[in-house]
Amino acid sequence: MIPARNLLVILLVLPGLLSAAIRPEFAEPNALPNSGTLVLALAENSSLPERLEPGLRQQLMSGIDAAGFTARPNKSLTLYAQGPYARVILVGLGDKALTAASVQDFGGTVIKQAGRDDSERVSILWEQPVADAPYPAAHIALGLQLGGYRFIKYKSADEDAEDAGPETRFVIHSDNSAAAAEHWRKDWAGVADAVYFTRDLINEPANIIYPESFVSRTREAFRGVDDVTITVLDERQMKKQGMGALLGVGMGSERPPRLLVVEYRGAPKGQAPLAFVGKGVTFDTGGITLKRGKGMWRMKYDMSGAAAVTGALLALARRDAAVNAVAVAPLVENMPSQRAQRPGDVRTTMLGKTIEVISTDSEGRLILADAVWYAQKEFEPAVLVDIATLTGSVKTALGASYAGLFSRQDTLATQLQSAGRTSGEELWRLPLHKDFRKDIKSDIADIKNSVEGSSGGGASHGAEFIGNFVKQDTVWAHLDIAGKAWNFKARPTVPKGAAGWGVRLLNQYVRDYHE
Repeated sequence: MIPARNLLVILLVLPGLLSAAIRPEFAEPNALPNSGTLVLALAENSSLPERLEPGLRQQLMSGIDAAGFTARPNKSLTLYAQGPYARVILVGLGDKALTAASVQDFGGTVIKQAGRDDSERVSILWEQPVADAPYPAAHIALGLQLGGYRFIKYKSADEDAEDAGPETRFVIHSDNSAAAAEHWRKDWAGVADAVYFTRDLINEPANIIYPESFVSRTREAFRGVDDVTITVLDERQMKKQGMGALLGVGMGSERPPRLLVVEYRGAPKGQAPLAFVGKGVTFDTGGITLKRGKGMWRMKYDMSGAAAVTGALLALARRDAAVNAVAVAPLVENMPSQRAQRPGDVRTTMLGKTIEVISTDSEGRLILADAVWYAQKEFEPAVLVDIATLTGSVKTALGASYAGLFSRQDTLATQLQSAGRTSGEELWRLPLHKDFRKDIKSDIADIKNSVEGSSGGGASHGAEFIGNFVKQDTVWAHLDIAGKAWNFKARPTVPKGAAGWGVRLLNQYVRDYHE
């Protein structure tokens, strides 16, 4: 029997839609049992843990040699009936220095390989130091949660489920387990919760999530969370503010637009907040500039930016971050109808600048124009970051490896890139340039929202457009996440479908540079 003092249990029932809740537990290495399933982390060209019995070590080494297992990152080998264990799962760590992100990937790999486990317990032994994670067991727990996410709300039966059974316990054995358990509870459980909230919003179909229901889900998620104020502007209030660009996008839909504002106060009242603004097109048909039918179903994900900034605020509030922050989410549905705005129309923004609408399918920058100006006018933020599934061009440039980063300030760009590496949500900086600014000048208005006949640079055109509504002295970055918000292939901590991308990045940025 394991002494109670050696085992710490954190019970977390997540709000997401797992078929079975994961319950990470933390224990010391000397509490390792001799039954169930054992998971071992193995770096390339390294030996098995010395604490294993010699006979078991020899048996495992024989199995590793027979399989030709080389311990590459996130590769795994399952060996059955090894010593006292029903099975032993070896997960590769590669040969590079470990980071918090790679440890989370390890946890995500474990939860996938432990699917359909009929053991009562999966014991994970971790002995490797990690330079940027003093309590790596907490990051393993985060990886378990993120990798175990599944959206199955609308399945009447799930015969292909790969989750571990509801009675399976996941116990992470590492040094300083009490501190790791506290670190998980205080700093990372709320982040996992926020990523689940964000993924759920994006995965929901557009007949379920639209501007008004997005607001309702947000109110529900923040119910009972301290130091948070939620404000919602309706059409009348936005018209009074002069938000002609935002309202123009929503004209074609029967579902009215909303501007959602979530404020979190974790620092003194006088401290300028960080402002995160996210594109929230709950469904994008392209409007009158209609998209082709193939793949249009996925355009429910075009509110991933709004979901990410709202989720980031939830993460900060859940962990009591010592910062003031605000999320601004312009929410619209872009539909074609007799009321919809047309190509060639001119819209007047809250700033007073006029926009010639060349393409109604370049709608994200229109709603962000009013939203970023509102954020500056109302909150005078210390930093402004907008995040959007803005252009297909960024996917052409960066594929699915990075999100695009644009900024006028080198320091902010460097900080965001560093937070991206630490969190596993990486950024690649792309250019802002006067030539792109010239390209979006209009013959009949101040600027136009699209460049016809362009030979490229679409992502930079979008960034320059938004920059027209950002004061020159505002510390600002634009993140184009069109290539990262939806996963076509599962990764260790990110499932197929909605990635919830941006929550971990923004949370890490706040942790590293504003607390």
